[in-house]
Amino acid sequence: MAQQIPAPAPTAAQFANPLPVICTQYCAPHAVDLAVVKKVMTISGGNFVVTDSTNDNVIFNVKGKLMTLHDAPVLLDAAGNPIVTLREKRMTAHHRWNVYRGESKEPSDLIFTVKRSSTIQRRAKLHVFLANNTNEEVCDFMVEGSWAEKSCFFYTGDRTNIVAQMGKKTTVRSVLVGKDNYSVTVHPNVDYAFIVALIVILDDMNHITDMDGLFFNSGMSMAGLPTSVNVPGK
Repeated sequence: MAQQIPAPAPTAAQFANPLPVICTQYCAPHAVDLAVVKKVMTISGGNFVVTDSTNDNVIFNVKGKLMTLHDAPVLLDAAGNPIVTLREKRMTAHHRWNVYRGESKEPSDLIFTVKRSSTIQRRAKLHVFLANNTNEEVCDFMVEGSWAEKSCFFYTGDRTNIVAQMGKKTTVRSVLVGKDNYSVTVHPNVDYAFIVALIVILDDMNHITDMDGLFFNSGMSMAGLPTSVNVPGK
């Protein structure tokens, strides 16, 4: 029997040309280090500020659901112009999001779709499909990581290239003022607006996963079973 050759480990992406998803202007020829700050003590539902880590200049803002007319987060540039709107498609098994250009909701303005790879997850695993990938048999990008550690990697769909990575930064000040701080590195020629949009969706799906865990553990307790049972494939 032939010995199976293991798949090569993913490597940091080295794209010679821009890989735009939202817009080419957000594809830098060098790595981009971002600081993503989420105000956690707010009723507005996911307000983020994104700055350039090298100079603290604001690059993006995100309006939370309750701060918009459409009950959907909107990614804004530094001047306040809408770049994309992140629309949650409710009542779907895999918790799906559709991302549209500007503040549109027209099918012709759809840029990409994000959904969880399974209905209940203990680790983050999202599949991203570009608008022209209508059959959705193979994803164009993938996000994997740990909800608890707020650590994630963003891959091309074949999982051979890492296009960005994120980790949580915790400081005494961030805890006192009620903020979550994330450090994000986006590799050269990768669309960093696209990565930020994925982070906002990832954060929202994290809350859904927290509820999954609550209901799972409650159900196990009611059945008289231990709550630490491992769920296969999660």
